[in-house]
Formats: sequence, C-alpha cells, structure tokens
Amino acid sequence: MACSLHTAEEPEASVRNNKAAAFGGGTIIGVLGGLIGLGGAEFRLPLLIGAFRFPALEAVIVNKATSLIVVASALPFRAATVPLSDVAAHWPVVLNLLAGSLFGAWLGAGWATRIRSETLYRIIAFLLVSIAALLLFGHEQHTAGQALATGSLRVAAGTAAGFAIGVVASLLGVAGGELLIPTLVLLFGEDIKLAGSLSLAISLPTMIVGFTRYSRDRSFAVLRQNRRFLLVMALGSVVGTFVGGRALGIIPSAILLPMLAGILLISAVKVWRHG
Repeated sequence: MACSLHTAEEPEASVRNNKAAAFGGGTIIGVLGGLIGLGGAEFRLPLLIGAFRFPALEAVIVNKATSLIVVASALPFRAATVPLSDVAAHWPVVLNLLAGSLFGAWLGAGWATRIRSETLYRIIAFLLVSIAALLLFGHEQHTAGQALATGSLRVAAGTAAGFAIGVVASLLGVAGGELLIPTLVLLFGEDIKLAGSLSLAISLPTMIVGFTRYSRDRSFAVLRQNRRFLLVMALGSVVGTFVGGRALGIIPSAILLPMLAGILLISAVKVWRHG
C-alpha cells in the first residue's frame, strides 16, 4: 500500500517541482491573457488540472492565489494609460458591482468546497465553454455609450450582475474581467479602457473575499505545500501578461479570438473527461 501511494505521487511532485515548466506555463498563459486584455486565469486553470495534475478544488485555489498576484500587479501597470484618479472618480459604479460580487464570491467559494469533485469538474468545464462562447460572440463587440439602465433599476441590475460574476470568479479562481468588462460597458456605458481598470478595482476585493473563504477549507494547505510552484508560476504570469499587453493588436482579433476559444473548448473537454 505504502509503495503504491509513493509511486502515484512521484510524478505529481516531479512536475510541480519543475520551475522551468511552472514559469514557462505561467508566461504562456499570461501572454494569451494579455493579448485580449485579461490575466489569463481561464487558460491557467485547465493547465493546473491537466499538466500539473492538481485536483479540481486545489487547482481553483492555486489559480485564485496566482490571479490575485497578477491582478494586484496589473493596476499599477495600467495607471500610465488610465490614471487611478479616473478609477476613483467612478467609485459609485465600483461599489454597485461590489455589493453583489463580494457576496457571490463568498457563496461561490463555499459551494466549491462542499460539492463533490466530479461535480466541480463538470461545472468548470461548463464555465470554460461559456467563456469560449463569450470570446467568440461577445468580446470587443461593445462600444461605450448610453447606459442600458439608470437609477434604482441600474443599481439592482448591477448588484445582480456582480453577484453572478462573483460566483463564477470563485468557482474558477479567476478575476472575472471577461464578464466584468462587458457589464461595465453595456450596463454602465463606460469607456472600454476605463472599464478594464474598473474591472481590476472590482476584482481585487472580490478575489480577496473568495480567497478568505477558501482559507477555511483544509484544501487551502495546497498553497503551503506548493508555495515555490505558486510564486514561480505567478512571476511567469505577470511577465507574460506584460508581454501580451505589449503585443496587443499584432494578431488580428478575427484569428486570435477563435484560436483562444478553441483552446478553451479543448480544455473543457479534457477537464470534463478528467472528472
């Protein structure tokens, strides 16, 4: 029995201790995310499950921790393009979405720690397919303009949207920018560049809440057990996001978005089968 257990764990420990693989994987994911103006966590999660062999819940927690580092570094990176004073001037919008996203993040993380692993794999696969569809049919289709709703109706819609985004962000361990940016542009009529920075301002506290909820589960120990892996992958992700952002626009959206959606669809199939 002991010999069998050691044999099963050996490959996992080996691949996670490969710093080059962790940094390279993080960099590639960061570049993919940077090319579409995101952190790339949607692409990182299948990599954690498939290549690095983390169980579903542990993969989500590692992804959440990595995303937290990437998002925290992204705000100052964007300050040269979108001043933080502009972000602060839109505090009512940020608070409106946070009113729902913080609650959603707490509940989503709680659900993830209680449901069966097989079910979590299925949920992750479904959400990856949904994000792939959003990439194909919803990304960069939005222009700033008049808000879809005003007054109390917009407040209610913003809170509901924030709640749904918080749940998804916790279940996948992502920042939620792919959902936040269209919401900010369509519902609130914000400029696309400002929406990117506002989404980071909303994502950071939302992720911290989800992260805090995950810390109450014993699976949170995965961060302590793999702290070097986490730091190396996070560094690679930050570097990749910076490089991808600089390369933004080099690859036409007509080619880039279907390619990235295809990666997510293939990943969803693999995650589903993994479960």
